[in-house]
Amino acid sequence: MEPVTEPTNDKALDPPQQARPVRVGLSGKLLFLTVVFVMVAEVLIYVPSIANFRLNWLNDRLAAAHTAALVLDAAPSGMVPESLARKILDSIGARAVAVKMGDQRRLLAVSNLPSAIEQDVDMRDVKWWHAIRDAFEVLLFDDPADVIRVVGPAPMTEGQFIEIILDEAPLRMAMLTFSVNILLLSLVISGVTATLVFLALHYLLVRPMGRITANMVAFRADPENASRVITQSGRRDEIGTAEEELGAMQRDLASMLHQKSRLAALGLAVSKINHDLRNLLASAQLFSDQLSNLPDPKVQRFAPKLMIALERAIAFCQSTLSYGAAQEAPPERKMIAVEPLIEEVHEALGLSLDVPVRWIVAVERGLTVDADHDQLFRVIVNLARNAMQALEARGARDPARDQIRISGRRDGGVVVIEVSDTGPGISERARAHLFQAFQGSTRSGGAGLGLAIAAELVRAHGGDIKLVPGTIGATFSIAIPDRAIDLDTRRGERARA
Repeated sequence: MEPVTEPTNDKALDPPQQARPVRVGLSGKLLFLTVVFVMVAEVLIYVPSIANFRLNWLNDRLAAAHTAALVLDAAPSGMVPESLARKILDSIGARAVAVKMGDQRRLLAVSNLPSAIEQDVDMRDVKWWHAIRDAFEVLLFDDPADVIRVVGPAPMTEGQFIEIILDEAPLRMAMLTFSVNILLLSLVISGVTATLVFLALHYLLVRPMGRITANMVAFRADPENASRVITQSGRRDEIGTAEEELGAMQRDLASMLHQKSRLAALGLAVSKINHDLRNLLASAQLFSDQLSNLPDPKVQRFAPKLMIALERAIAFCQSTLSYGAAQEAPPERKMIAVEPLIEEVHEALGLSLDVPVRWIVAVERGLTVDADHDQLFRVIVNLARNAMQALEARGARDPARDQIRISGRRDGGVVVIEVSDTGPGISERARAHLFQAFQGSTRSGGAGLGLAIAAELVRAHGGDIKLVPGTIGATFSIAIPDRAIDLDTRRGERARA
């Protein structure tokens, strides 16, 4: 009997997916900040405006009270009917009006005088911060039923003042009405200003930045496609500069990726060729072994050199096959004589035969260099072969004119080897990418690998290779420093020697 298994819910086992956060675009942020900043400006305008409105409202009541005081004071013996006094007080919104004349204080009119007065306001000396504080107290904290006494100077009468007693409710209502009007006006101004600022900044900044962002996203999807490089808008500001720099960077990156793709394809092809070439060279090596057994003196003379050349070619093929997984092997350095090494280069290039090129060697007697024998051989072979090709490219051969010169000297702890020729020299276009693979070729159809390989091997020794300016033809200088002295290592090298 098979066990019964309960069905599982695959959706329940899946980890919960986090909701993507809502992204607010640059346009939305810009609109929000514009509205906020405009409202802040409106608040800064409203604060002194409401304080000034309160002072003007009270001053208007004092001016009306002064006019009423003149009417009341002109009545004979101060006899004013109560109904007229009430109408005058109602016209100025006051409960009582009093004036100070000389040393006397006179109550001109009164109607429904309150039992208590909650606040005194002296309009003769008002500080601006007190005016702001008092205005917000009226709006936010005072009771609308409060009664206040307002004192102000009497116009054209020095040393006198006028005072009125009035309800605070009309003042508060007028201030609220003024605040609502300011708020509505602020909203309209904020909306119009925010719209204008938003449209201007959207046209000047947001839309160009959106275009650049969209281009970057499209370029990232296919960076080798030259059509994805951003087109210039022709602007002469920072946005235009950003477009130019982005376009230059994209072109360089597309070119570099295209070159790397070509190098990868070429590397695969070279690896395949070298694989088969190594097998062919191995077969040739077997035949050379048989040639070494022939008694012919010329065969006995050249067979060892042929075997050495084949072994070196097989080693080069093997290193090419392993180059895809690693760089050049680190140099196995030891003290080697320079003159025999240059002679090997001379024979490897076939210049010992009837070749119309003068081979000049000017090396200090007994000069030695702390280097890897095979790698330094490759460096000099590449430079000398380039020199031969430069001489061949000039056309007619003349042994008196066509020369390859190799010199060597020691300068303290550095050995300097120079390889020069009397060819046509190196063009300015080739000098810009002299030691770069597939770009620094000095002749038509060349790949530029020789100089790139030479530079890599020299730098692996901690040395430097450069083109010496101001010489006839081309002169390359190689500088290889000695390693720090390790007595145990040197003793081992001498014992093996």
